Amino acid sequence: MTTCAVFAPARVNLIGEHTDYSGGLVLPVAVDLGMTVAGWLDEGAIRLRSLAFSEPVELDCNGAPRGPLAGWGRYVAAVAQLLDEHGRPPVGFDGTISSTVPIGAGLSSSAALTVSVGLALCRVADFELPPLGLARIAQAAEHLAVGVPCGLMDPATSLLSRRGHALLLDCGSEEHRFVPLPPGLAIVVLDSGVRHELEHSGYADRRAELERCIAAIGGRNPASLTVAQAEAEAEAAGVDDVAARRLRHVVSENERVRKCVAALEQPGGPDLKALGALFRESHESLRSDFEVSTPELDRLVDLAYESGAIAARMTGGGFGGSIVALAEAGRAPSLVAAVTTGYAASVDREATGYICASVDGAGDVEPGSVED
Repeated sequence: MTTCAVFAPARVNLIGEHTDYSGGLVLPVAVDLGMTVAGWLDEGAIRLRSLAFSEPVELDCNGAPRGPLAGWGRYVAAVAQLLDEHGRPPVGFDGTISSTVPIGAGLSSSAALTVSVGLALCRVADFELPPLGLARIAQAAEHLAVGVPCGLMDPATSLLSRRGHALLLDCGSEEHRFVPLPPGLAIVVLDSGVRHELEHSGYADRRAELERCIAAIGGRNPASLTVAQAEAEAEAAGVDDVAARRLRHVVSENERVRKCVAALEQPGGPDLKALGALFRESHESLRSDFEVSTPELDRLVDLAYESGAIAARMTGGGFGGSIVALAEAGRAPSLVAAVTTGYAASVDREATGYICASVDGAGDVEPGSVED
């Protein structure tokens, strides 16, 4: 293939936060925000430009940088290097990246970047990888690029998703299936305007605290425990209160994922009231037990419920970013208006609302999606 154009969607995690890197359950959905990479074969180098950033990236065909790299260029180089290690032919690529994903909003712009770049580099080299294989490379690329020990959820969602469905993914076994979303339900993302970079936030600290507790109880998978079991084992092992609360969040969140799936798949139709309660419980657990929420995210969640949302909670790694709200499609615009107005009045900051549709996972698009 001498030319290619690919699109990788961002993801919104409906429920199952900070469970993926301990082999837990998640329920994300790919949305119609994402990154497009378009370009052509270049035998001499990998050259990429971004419409969002001024500095281009230039690499050898095996991914070795041809100069200093910062920011997004580190992700590109990491993907190219890892693909080279997995046998991708050393051919170059000249392309441009276009994005509709707000950076730092908790929608995994980094996974959309690594997946779109990885898919484009594979396409132009006629190199095939299974979706989960590319997802693992994208996951490893983020760790290599910026040291963030992220889980598999984000790139897997970007690659595996199906329109009209959420993705139930067991991050331990990598088993997955699709859960139908109710027709007429809008996925609303409300960006707090508080920016975060996971490499500089407490993300790695939270993971280390959780892993300290898991190690103390003998390496048990939190997804196999009840809250009562987790609390008893943490106490018996003499685990400190902070680490025990991290474990309690993850164990209870795995259970909430199961209950959310059951509510969506009720034989008589989705139990929307149950979804509202589960999302609220998830947010409270993230706020008090995992301590990754912020006052701004808390306020957005409260405003969303006050404004008629069926369900709402923070989404993503936390320390800023966005909340996700579920609403009747016809009421979504008024929900966004009410929440953003109330937010500006109460925290003196602007929120941005996105009414999203679910989409299929990453794949080819028509050339011309990106302007030079």
